[in-house]
Amino acid sequence: MGSSDLLKFVKDEGIEYADIRFTDLPGQWHHVTIPIEELTEEALEEGIGFDGSSLRGWASIHESDMLLRPDAGRYWIDPFIKRKTVCLIADVIDPLTKQDYLLDPRGVARRAEAHLRQTGIADTAYFGPEAEFFVFDRIAYHADVDSAGYKIESEEAIWSSRDQANGGYQIRHKEGYVPLPPLDRLHDFRTEVANHLKQVGIQVECHHHEVATAGQGEVDIRYASLVQTADNLMLFKYTVKNLARQFGKTATFMPKPLFGDNGNGMHTHQSLWKDGQPLFAGEEYAGLSKTALYYIGGLLRHAPAIVAFAAPTTNSYRRLVPGFEAPVNLAYSRRNRSAAVRIPMYSASPKAKRLEFRPPDPSCNPYLAFSAMLMAGLDGIRNQIDPGDPLDKDIYDLSPEELKNVPSLPGSLEDAIRALEQDYEFLLAGDVFSEELIERWIRYKRENEIDVVRMRPSPVEFTLYYDI
Repeated sequence: MGSSDLLKFVKDEGIEYADIRFTDLPGQWHHVTIPIEELTEEALEEGIGFDGSSLRGWASIHESDMLLRPDAGRYWIDPFIKRKTVCLIADVIDPLTKQDYLLDPRGVARRAEAHLRQTGIADTAYFGPEAEFFVFDRIAYHADVDSAGYKIESEEAIWSSRDQANGGYQIRHKEGYVPLPPLDRLHDFRTEVANHLKQVGIQVECHHHEVATAGQGEVDIRYASLVQTADNLMLFKYTVKNLARQFGKTATFMPKPLFGDNGNGMHTHQSLWKDGQPLFAGEEYAGLSKTALYYIGGLLRHAPAIVAFAAPTTNSYRRLVPGFEAPVNLAYSRRNRSAAVRIPMYSASPKAKRLEFRPPDPSCNPYLAFSAMLMAGLDGIRNQIDPGDPLDKDIYDLSPEELKNVPSLPGSLEDAIRALEQDYEFLLAGDVFSEELIERWIRYKRENEIDVVRMRPSPVEFTLYYDI
């Protein structure tokens, strides 16, 4: 589809406004809204101006002018805006060079897809994320100079009876996986999410309650190409948050909002295809091809750097804790869910053969995270990186002697950022990532997240040390 299809759609549907959306460096959507008369062939080709210096991690004040160039091939009507509004996803363009702005995450993802084709290894990379989320009844938090704290309220959770009557149907810690109503109080909410996603062109495979209490859910969307999947994930998160608001609740994709219960992961399925044929099916371990094993080798070798993008918050490492079934072990397995890479065995079809990278969480910027995974996998294929032997044993039954030979992920965002500083050359191939973007990412994370958390006392420290 092109601009003529879009403009015909706008006219036929009686659209009043166009909402142009784009993603900042940390991974938040932003938008500019224009009257529909301003959405012309020229605007679609030349772009729409905005101030890039006011966004996190982006341009300096002296280079603030930027252009938004809408992707005319992807549009939908927003169900959460009162006036009839068509939404488009835009790429960010430098107004002087008319080229991609180097810090635009979607531009990175488009270059990653182009680089894949240029290598000749494959022409399509499919990604399928499983982004978990919580839906709470209420949330309050503050972090001041003299006090800090948060309060989560959920009528579904076992601990909610402390504060209010809840009908007696409560989900216990770590016992929330796929129960029926009335334990599952969010079935109708997830169904509405699925309906909204279908209306905007995203195919839904299933939805269910997840393991944690307090309304943890998952709505699985169909895999697609890298850029399309990243676009879909941004629209998915937007839909969940806005529908929760309509239901009088609040949704979060924060990796670890609850102490002592499961966090929100985003296991990411991926595979390579060429000329319509899958490249990951073969006669090796778990029905994989040599290409797939080398791709795994690249993921495992570069995983400490990848998680700087794929598990990119200080809170991510409250979830990625060794010894608690977290996917922190840099190994692969067809059944061990604490391994960083799992090979799903649900189907014997070559077309279903894929691998699942389990460390990511939904706080990530999907354009950067998916691109980093693809670049690591391609590096593994090019350099024929051997992933070693699979780890099919129960990791928690391994002796200390056996376990010391299994490398693990960084234990904090600071360690992940340090790993990225030491291992980023694989990201620069094909000019997919730039050194400027990587340096900006590192500086932003250190100054705005790592140092902020590192220097602030937490409430639990008062319980540990106030009477020391």
